[in-house]
Amino acid sequence: MSGRKRKADDDQNDDRMSTSPNSSPTVANRPLPLSLPRRQAKRMRSNVSGRPLPLPRLLETLGEEDMRGLLHSICEQHPDIGAEVVATAPRPDVQSAISVLQRYEESLRGSFPFGNRHTSDYAYNRVRQPLLDLLDAIKDFTPHFLPPNEMQAMTSLNYLDAATHIIHGLPTWDTYQHNRHKEEAYDDMGRAWALVIREAAHRPGWMQLQYGGWEQKLAKHNEESGGRMQEAVNELRTSLGWGGEGSTMSPAAAQGDGGSIRQQLMSGTYGANLPVRVGPW
Repeated sequence: MSGRKRKADDDQNDDRMSTSPNSSPTVANRPLPLSLPRRQAKRMRSNVSGRPLPLPRLLETLGEEDMRGLLHSICEQHPDIGAEVVATAPRPDVQSAISVLQRYEESLRGSFPFGNRHTSDYAYNRVRQPLLDLLDAIKDFTPHFLPPNEMQAMTSLNYLDAATHIIHGLPTWDTYQHNRHKEEAYDDMGRAWALVIREAAHRPGWMQLQYGGWEQKLAKHNEESGGRMQEAVNELRTSLGWGGEGSTMSPAAAQGDGGSIRQQLMSGTYGANLPVRVGPW
């Protein structure tokens, strides 16, 4: 009896060990980790629908020309915004202004036809609009660098020097009437030079006009412009005390004998014309 009982217990243990775990009621009733309640799954889904770009992302896609055109259009429609832009925008310096003028100049050069003289009537008709665009830009930028808007004489002179060089590079057309735009630009530039020099001569630091070779630069500009900057040349000579007949007293002369003695000391000629006394004092 004891042997049969032991054998029955062993058979029962073998049956338990051979049972598959999948058939276990505990495993079968356990929920899968990926199965979520239906309400919770709906809550985790994001609503996908089309919408415009946020403003910062939209601005990132705009090129320089697109951005400039958009801003210009907004300022025209809303003058108050335009006034705020003018008040808060960084002040253009000489380098940035000349860079803009040089872009117009490059556009003008790229408009000339191939295989034709650059001074012919045909060439003029082809480049007339880029030419006027360049001259209009010079006309708009120049007052920005003149007193009283710009009171630093060296800043004004540096701009005028660079802008005048650009005008020198414009063609002299075969037809006389076509040169009217260039001549008018020279006249405007000559008056601008004269204004800056005249204002600088009445302000502290006027002696800066003596340095930087401005007399030579202006004389060269006057020569290349056909004498259309003579007013500015006369103004500079008067300011430096080199005026001829009819010139007014210069700031240097207004300082009297003290300034004259200082100049003689600097040049090493002081005492050359003093009388020499012979004999005892």
